[in-house]
Amino acid sequence: MGQRVLVLNASYEPLQLISVRRAVVLLLQEKAELIEAAEAQLRARAISFDVPLVIRLVRYIRIPRKLKLPCSRRGVFARDRETCQYCGTQPGRAHLTMDHVLPRSQGGMTTWDNVVTACRDCNHRKGGRTPEQAHMVLLSTPRQPQYMAFALLGELERHDVWRKYAFG
Repeated sequence: MGQRVLVLNASYEPLQLISVRRAVVLLLQEKAELIEAAEAQLRARAISFDVPLVIRLVRYIRIPRKLKLPCSRRGVFARDRETCQYCGTQPGRAHLTMDHVLPRSQGGMTTWDNVVTACRDCNHRKGGRTPEQAHMVLLSTPRQPQYMAFALLGELERHDVWRKYAFG
């Protein structure tokens, strides 16, 4: 896979990842401006460009606010920033579990507003009970993400330059 470029809306909200080639075209057409670049250069016969890492669109693109993303383990971990929603620890992705607030054994579904990230110890301690039944408190109320950049979170977190744009 080739290098990709983060595209920001005029409001600096992350929109998508595109190829370097597409980013250069947007820059040449003056539809975007260069925000961050790599130290490498792209060279043509009479011109050279910094390799773009982040560009910003000149005109604001209206995006739908109701984003329907499927509820997934990776998505829940990203939403909760890989933090146990009971004790607040960040033991690392390999030591995290997805916990149903209302357990499946009590009719709970795997939906954005019923699952949270939990460390193994807290998930084991809670067992098949609700947080109230287990005398545990959630650090935040689970809900479906409502912003476009959430779809890119996993990607943005992997690149040092992009990370600062992940949560605005």
